[in-house]
Amino acid sequence: MKAQVKLDRIAVLVSVGRHRVSGVSCYSRNDASALEIARALARAHGAQLEVLHAGDPANLALTDYLALGAPRVDVLACGDGDDAAALLAERLRGIPLVLTGTRAEGAYDTGMLPYRLADALGYTLVDSALDLTLEGDRLAVTQFLPKGFRRSVDAALPTVVAIHPQAAAIPRYAYARACAGTVEPHRVESAREPSADAWQIAAVERKPIKLAAAEKRSGHARMLTATTTESRGGNVVIEGTSVEKAQAILGYLREHRLIDY
Repeated sequence: MKAQVKLDRIAVLVSVGRHRVSGVSCYSRNDASALEIARALARAHGAQLEVLHAGDPANLALTDYLALGAPRVDVLACGDGDDAAALLAERLRGIPLVLTGTRAEGAYDTGMLPYRLADALGYTLVDSALDLTLEGDRLAVTQFLPKGFRRSVDAALPTVVAIHPQAAAIPRYAYARACAGTVEPHRVESAREPSADAWQIAAVERKPIKLAAAEKRSGHARMLTATTTESRGGNVVIEGTSVEKAQAILGYLREHRLIDY
């Protein structure tokens, strides 16, 4: 018979995001929701809460997590080319419940860390969690699905849970907690990411805005297109020179007021 896993420790992984307007470092809203849910579980079950970050201990954005309720943030000092998943897995081994956001915000936001971490630890992974409750060593998780659907998932500890941005958690910022908490750096043996030499780190660029003509048809006509095939208008320009083809494109853009010159 399998022994029951006791929830005596809960770990929360936090990252450093980037403000969308100013570009300065700030806390991640996804990780802030994970921290709030972990604090509630720790209070309810008398578990020890640990908050971990892999990166630069001098980053001032980490103090925001102290203001959001973390008593201490333990930082595993590592560089851009180090394997953060391997460093965190070594530190988290033996902790039955690990919470994190689905991805960072504007930093290294691939969304792969929860998957790599669960694989390294051999834990169950539950992604896109909205809320979770614990009964014994079983987690009942409400999972986010596209188009407004929800799904109930039952998982056994130990588990890695990635919290969705729409989770039912409201973090509260208190400056006094930021003054009382501490950020503790820890020296760790660096684990080099094998593919780091092929990376190119650069500022993100704004995606181009696609030009689309305004829809002028009635709602009934638009619904009919789901069941029938009909021409949407427009011209197919095959013949002519490149100048004539460019003039046809400019004429279409001007007709639908997509350009003003």
